[in-house]
Amino acid sequence: MPSAAERTRTLVQSTCSAVLLVPGLDSAGSDQLVPLSRGVGPDGDLFLEFPADSPAVRAATHAQDDELTAVLEITDVAPVSVPHRIRGRARVFGWLTCVPGMAGPGRMLLRLETGEAYVDDLWGAESVEPEDFRDASADPLVCHEAELLQHLHAAHGEQLGTLCGLLGEHAEAGCSAHRPAVVPLALDRLGLRVRLCEQDGRCFDARFEFPEPVRDVTELRRAMHTLFEAAAH
Repeated sequence: MPSAAERTRTLVQSTCSAVLLVPGLDSAGSDQLVPLSRGVGPDGDLFLEFPADSPAVRAATHAQDDELTAVLEITDVAPVSVPHRIRGRARVFGWLTCVPGMAGPGRMLLRLETGEAYVDDLWGAESVEPEDFRDASADPLVCHEAELLQHLHAAHGEQLGTLCGLLGEHAEAGCSAHRPAVVPLALDRLGLRVRLCEQDGRCFDARFEFPEPVRDVTELRRAMHTLFEAAAH
């Protein structure tokens, strides 16, 4: 399974919604605390771009040499319609400072020095040390996952349904009898996770691991072809 640090790094570098929580800015609208862009530096610090007049920038500017704590909270929502759609959350705690001169006109770059991180997702809940976060890499499919899942859902529903045949005799019999909806839920370099939903509303997840980790979309296509071939026999 992906490490907690890798999962956290993947969420940070994804397009999932994020909000910066800063003490004293509770009255600010959440839309004012959403970074325009975000990235991770070589030391594992987060770089968040905001409008120059945003509450977060004003707070960081006024803090100057004082330590201003902040938390970047990320919410991961499945890109396809499925019950229990929130797949996970991640939080990165740290200290906020301004980085003048590094953003475009009317914008300011803020640096969140990573103190610790926490992820609670489909794999479970774990804390992440800053050194592990720094050294981890985002999943190579992170930029394509949403589009790939939407494509699987829209164009390969019949093939997804055949995956029931890989779940063992009991699950296969249940699938044959009830024909649950099989929805692609998550995709990473190590495998595919689907959510099977019965007509009475009950759901359970199943994960299908690839023979070996994939490094790009081309290798993913081959891995998916192998998975569907195995399910068809």
